[in-house]
Amino acid sequence: MQNWIKFLTLFLSSFLFAQQTTFKFDFGGNRTENGFIPIRPTSKFDKKKGYGFMDISGLKSFDNGGNALTGDFITSDKPFYFSVAIPEGNYNITLNLGDTKGASETTVRVENRRLMLNDIKTKQGEIVEKQISVHVKDSIIRNQNGEKIGIVKLKPRETKYLHWDNLLTIEFNDKTPKVSSVIIQPNPTAKTIYITGDSTVVDAQYEPWASWGQMLPYFFVPNEVVIANYAESGETLKAFEDRHRIDKIWNKIKPGDYLLIQFGHNDQKAGNSIKSGYKKRLKEWISKAKELGATPVLVTSMNRRVFDENNKIVNTLDDFPDAMREIAKEENVYLIDLNAMSKTLFEAMGPENSKKAFVYYPANNYPNQPTVLADDTHFNTYGAYELAKCVVKSIVDQNLPLKKYISKNYKSFNPNKPDDIDKFHWPESIFMESLKPDGN
Repeated sequence: MQNWIKFLTLFLSSFLFAQQTTFKFDFGGNRTENGFIPIRPTSKFDKKKGYGFMDISGLKSFDNGGNALTGDFITSDKPFYFSVAIPEGNYNITLNLGDTKGASETTVRVENRRLMLNDIKTKQGEIVEKQISVHVKDSIIRNQNGEKIGIVKLKPRETKYLHWDNLLTIEFNDKTPKVSSVIIQPNPTAKTIYITGDSTVVDAQYEPWASWGQMLPYFFVPNEVVIANYAESGETLKAFEDRHRIDKIWNKIKPGDYLLIQFGHNDQKAGNSIKSGYKKRLKEWISKAKELGATPVLVTSMNRRVFDENNKIVNTLDDFPDAMREIAKEENVYLIDLNAMSKTLFEAMGPENSKKAFVYYPANNYPNQPTVLADDTHFNTYGAYELAKCVVKSIVDQNLPLKKYISKNYKSFNPNKPDDIDKFHWPESIFMESLKPDGN
């Protein structure tokens, strides 16, 4: 009987934790701030508790005395990942970073390497409080009452992703990341920017692959806006429907939200008819988004890295970019012409330097990579970052309503003058894979 009571208590506490939406974690040594959950270097993720580090090897804590919350911290000489079991939704995360007796340098990403904070440096003795806003999702489709009515048909490789696993995972990276506390709170009022698309948009989990969608959160102010990237490699508009990815969005999107739509690469490859398939579905999505009170924004697919003898980009996307431009005019919706901007960007880089924006690496640069990587469609982190800046530039230049939510991280950008790659900051994550994403 006592064992049964013990089991029931354990089960209920685990269930209640999984339903909990507000958390206060104190990272450090043996001292804990009142009302906070203590997190030690030994706090490995525990399904029963519902929180902890993915890997505790290399984690260290330091206690400088003084304030119980900010006087101590956890650090590591390699990227470390903290996960929390949490219901899907939008959340604000408040972080205390720094060292009361030293300096620090921290980059923060969430889920599948979604960039949130980049190269946050604190001076000797400085503690900074930073806020990020994160969208957490699962594969269950629910109605307005929260009842399950369907499920997103995930691909086998997606089951390994960090953004379909019913956990919020925070990646702490950089030269000297020092974390004192993590506070997680629901954010029910933020506008959600839903992103749909293919492998050039997806939150890519593995180095060296990356897409503009996972860089976008860095350029928006937290609390006001949350980026929800539902793109997936290899998808066409039709496949996005068939796998119920768009159904998931239709059952979550609310008035005031945005829906960014970028498809073309795989629609072209699949031989889909522009008139009867591509344009028809785009119009249906636009109509549905408007019906639900959301704002649709079309994004033309960026060019592939294919140059002619005059070092000009060759259009390899047939009439798909033009078809999207036509739909934007016909339906009177916003258009981000990433196709045109990417042409300018890649031509400014030139045939050789543009390789630095794509997945071009010599053999054995990454684990299980015996041959050269030479991909003219998919981007590395630098290329993805530059394309994200193109997207933001279009929002600003066109004075779209989203402009007021652009953060100070965006200064200005000219595709004719790409950022110096040698000044681009991206400490690599621990997840690496040489396998090419679906799609081309």
